[in-house]
Amino acid sequence: MSHLEHEQLASEAQANIRCGVITISDTRTEANDTSGALIRELLAAHGHTVLRSQVIKDEPAQIVGLIAELAASGCQTIITSGGTGIAARDTTFEAVDGLLQKRLPGFGEIFRMLSYQEIGPAAMLSRATAGTIGDTLIFCLPGSSNAVRLGMEKLIVPELSHLVWEIFRHKGR
Repeated sequence: MSHLEHEQLASEAQANIRCGVITISDTRTEANDTSGALIRELLAAHGHTVLRSQVIKDEPAQIVGLIAELAASGCQTIITSGGTGIAARDTTFEAVDGLLQKRLPGFGEIFRMLSYQEIGPAAMLSRATAGTIGDTLIFCLPGSSNAVRLGMEKLIVPELSHLVWEIFRHKGR
């Protein structure tokens, strides 16, 4: 089977993905969370369901706790925005990396390559990452709306159904 046939089968099998969205920021609120709103909008536009969306502080214990809660509540995918830089308060990468059971290093590599084409060498400051925690996919994006749009439109949305299908195809779900 070609990769295109494989992806078509996956797309048909997993058309409606259950998602959680987390904005990690010390300054954003539900009222001004443009990146979280963009993630929700793009997921809905592609037929996916957001089970829960929340803004939390950049505190590792809060990040880990909410991720565990969303994974246990049936989210097949969790998408975070914020906290992926190198500032002292940017702790998303460390919090999530400690939870990952399978890493998708290609996500961060391709994200930074595409970002480089838009913003130049500052792209290396991003620690965007992805992987699985049990049967839940997680993607960690930077907090800017431009970075969220890039990651969602170029990487996550086109492959989301295929990735979820890969996780669940042998489990009968």
